[in-house]
Amino acid sequence: MKLLEAIKSLSNETRLNILTWLKDPFDHFPKEELSNYSPELGVCVSDIAQKAGMSVPTVSDYLKTMSTAEILIGTRKGQWTYYKRNEKSIQELARLIKEEL
Repeated sequence: MKLLEAIKSLSNETRLNILTWLKDPFDHFPKEELSNYSPELGVCVSDIAQKAGMSVPTVSDYLKTMSTAEILIGTRKGQWTYYKRNEKSIQELARLIKEEL
């Protein structure tokens, strides 16, 4: 993991919110919006965009940035893209901050 890239990917309130929402989707998204949710795939981009009150292209860009930094894992299924947290990388980021900063 590149520490600077990971920190930069979270340097936005909406991105931090997304990370929080994806920690426990059932606490943050209405149940009817999560009809296509699965722990293996995550939450659909359009559901995240609706929750954020932002356009799908903007949220897609945020999610791609976080995925490139290995904070999220993106999975494409048909025409939809789903995102979930990369818990292993998040733990590594926490360790790096604790031990190196």
